[in-house]
Amino acid sequence: MPLFQDLAPELPYLRRFARAVMGDQASGDAYAAATLQALVADPEIIDPTLPPRVSLYRAFLRIWKSLAVNRQTSTSFPLPGERASARNLDALTPHSRVTFLLHAVEEFTLDQIANALECPHEEVAQSLDRAGEEIAAQLASDVLIIEDEPVIGMDLESIVKGLGHTVIDVARTHGEALRAIKDTKPGLILADLKLADGSSGLDAVNEILESVTIPVIFITAYPERLLTGLVPEPAFLVNKPFQTETIRALISQALFFQQNAQRRSI
Repeated sequence: MPLFQDLAPELPYLRRFARAVMGDQASGDAYAAATLQALVADPEIIDPTLPPRVSLYRAFLRIWKSLAVNRQTSTSFPLPGERASARNLDALTPHSRVTFLLHAVEEFTLDQIANALECPHEEVAQSLDRAGEEIAAQLASDVLIIEDEPVIGMDLESIVKGLGHTVIDVARTHGEALRAIKDTKPGLILADLKLADGSSGLDAVNEILESVTIPVIFITAYPERLLTGLVPEPAFLVNKPFQTETIRALISQALFFQQNAQRRSI
C-alpha cells in the first residue's frame, strides 16, 4: 500500500490540525478518523499530483466543510460544546481561521493552502490579511505563561501583549505557577513541559485545572509524541523552537473556543 505508506508520517500532524480547527481532541480526532475512512473507501480522492500532506489535508477539509459532518451531533462524530462552538463559528469566518492555521501552524505555502482549500491564490492572500485581526478582535484575556527560559518567556510575553492580552505572570516553576493564579484567574495558559527546578509544567497545569477551567497551549520539542490519539491529549500544541505566527494562531484559536478544559493526562 504505497499510498498509505506515504501518508502515515503525516497523520500525527493531521490530528494536530484537526484538533486546532475544532478546538478539542475528541471532535478533531473524529474528523481525522472520518478522513481516513474516506481514504480507505476511495483512495482516488488523494491527488497524486500534489504532495501527500497537501492532498491529505485537502481530503480532510472536504469532509470538514461538509454540512452533514460539520454539524453532526450523533455518537459517530461527537462534538463537545457543539452549540457554543457553532455560535462562535457563525460569529467569525471559518475559512479565514482555517487559512490562518494552515499558514501559521502547518507552515503551508500560499500555493499549498490554495490547493488544500481548492480556492484561488488571491482568495488565500485576502483571508490571511484579515484572519489575525478577525480572530483576535473580541478575545482579549489575562494570560499565565509557565516557562523557565527567560528569553523564551520574554518572547512569549511580547507575543501575548502584541495580541492585546494581559500577562499576569511568567512562572518559572510549579510553585510559582500556582501562586500566580491565587489572585487573578487567567483566561489562557501557555505552558512548557519541563521547568527550572525539575518540576513539570504538565503537573502544574493539571493542578490548576482541578479548580478552574482554562484553555491551555502546551509547548514541547516533541509534539508528535503527544499526538497518538490513544489517551487524553492537549488540543493545542506548539513545536519548540516555535514561530511567532504559530503562537499567535493558537492563542487566538484556543480563546476562540473557550471550551471547558479537562484535566490532561500524557
